[in-house]
Amino acid sequence: MKRCRAAVAAACALACCVAAAQERDVLIQAMKDELARTADLALVAPDKPYLVSYSVEDATAFTVEATLGALVGSNDQHFRVLLTRLRVGDYDFDNTNYVASDYYPGVHYDSGQLPLENNYGVLRNALWLSTDRAYKTAIDAIARKRAALASVNVTEKMPDYFREPAVTLIEPTAQGTTDEGAWKERTRRLSATFLGYPDVLASDAEAEIIHSTEYLVSTEGSVVRRPDSVSYVRVRGWGEAPDGMRVRDSETLVALDPSSFPPAGDMEKSARNVAEQIAALTHAPAGSEFTGPVLFEPKAAAQLFAQLLGENLKLARKPVPNPGQTLPWIGSELEGRIGSRILPEWMTVVDDATQTEWRGVTLLGHYDIDDEGVRPQPTVLVDKGVLKGFLLTRTPPRPDINGGSNGHARFPGPFGEEMPGLSNLFVHASKTSSLDDLKKQLIDLCRQRGKPYGIMVRELDFPSAASVSELRQMTAENMRSGGGGRPPVPPILVYRVYPDGREELVRGLRFRGLNTRSLRDIVAASDDSYVFNFLDSPVTLALIGGSNYVAASAVVAPAILFDELELEPANDENPRIPIVPPPPLTASVAAGG
Repeated sequence: MKRCRAAVAAACALACCVAAAQERDVLIQAMKDELARTADLALVAPDKPYLVSYSVEDATAFTVEATLGALVGSNDQHFRVLLTRLRVGDYDFDNTNYVASDYYPGVHYDSGQLPLENNYGVLRNALWLSTDRAYKTAIDAIARKRAALASVNVTEKMPDYFREPAVTLIEPTAQGTTDEGAWKERTRRLSATFLGYPDVLASDAEAEIIHSTEYLVSTEGSVVRRPDSVSYVRVRGWGEAPDGMRVRDSETLVALDPSSFPPAGDMEKSARNVAEQIAALTHAPAGSEFTGPVLFEPKAAAQLFAQLLGENLKLARKPVPNPGQTLPWIGSELEGRIGSRILPEWMTVVDDATQTEWRGVTLLGHYDIDDEGVRPQPTVLVDKGVLKGFLLTRTPPRPDINGGSNGHARFPGPFGEEMPGLSNLFVHASKTSSLDDLKKQLIDLCRQRGKPYGIMVRELDFPSAASVSELRQMTAENMRSGGGGRPPVPPILVYRVYPDGREELVRGLRFRGLNTRSLRDIVAASDDSYVFNFLDSPVTLALIGGSNYVAASAVVAPAILFDELELEPANDENPRIPIVPPPPLTASVAAGG
């Protein structure tokens, strides 16, 4: 009995602390009070709001960039970004999932930013303006959506939003200070690493330290405040081969707290490694067309699963178009294939946001509640090679998926909805060999087929450091070859492996026809796995800098051997090589100059 009384007392104390924390948080109180007024919106139009939510990111961010030992820029800012979601109608039919759900042609006065100071009245005013615009947008969108659906024959109906229980989670706000001077010096030193590598024509180092607190308050009763900080350090470099082919490499270190980064010496070692690989690529022979066995070392395999499998496990709903409108839409390659074999029967894939580490290595994909206020569940996505499910938000993606969200809403998306994202993706293999044995199997397969060499991939360009123009070119080439709109992730470090075990670096190769169906041709996996922590984003190849939104994620995967893949030279237009040599980087100012 004493233990029961103690448990009840502890629960009561916790509830009191949560209530007190909400009362002390001016932002939460302003959001709750303004939501209470949304009942009056029902008097304006026949379509009444059934769900209104405010999401706020309250963050400070320090960014510094340097090249060749000199600062390029630094920025320190504090911002509060507001996202108001307002749904009219009901859970079965509302204003979202329509191509113009977010379009409002009228005048609006809200900026999407909240004031930085906790001035209750000013916060209420900003929330009111945002709610006003969201409601006008919603009643216009639901009318247009009804008209669009009236012109088509809908045979299968599905709800527009899953019901989920309300949640309350009040955690301490993100705390932390940034030693800007120390990070400027560290970034300078990282960028100066490239001074000793004349083959690297351009390079940079960048660091960003973000301390963020996420808020969610909704009319369903959810109240969430949680820290969501992340920091990264990135080095990148570019070079040119004698024939003008551009080569590049990069390395990004991600941490939930800046104190978790490796020592400065280790980071400089990573930068030297990038520089050395770029220099090696500039002198490597160009790769030639190849069809045969391909081995992905652990890091490359984890990157491949993150892009090829992970991107296609994010199942989003295709919006309702306007009559006669052709909507460009890149869907999942796995859509409609639940129950089909997509991997060898000895492989299983699970996404689990509840895990914080793997064999002593921190997993960045851990979180307690997603962006829609749903607690994530460990989700078996592939069981013994058979596709079992997808990463889901509260928006049903298909009529045959009606089990509700599994807590993977991680990005604000278009059409009034959120987009799914990875958390911690575990790729398990029950049939394994050592990495050395996989290399022997690669050579044996080549001998059996009369191949002069096999291919080994050590690193992929994911998240991609390509330029936007390069990404567009890769996408266009992939569509011309019949590969759809999502290009396969390009390799960076590719080696020919000869029968005697010799490895030769080659450059300029791309995969041909690599898609999710290729995963069935995996013939072996290693007995050790690699933890790939990265910043996921809702753009193709998680392009670095391509989105305003990122989510810390992780993939744990073994090395894998494919029975057969195709590679071909990249169809890039090589730029002209520099006309004159570069000046010496260590030159001093000439006397009298």
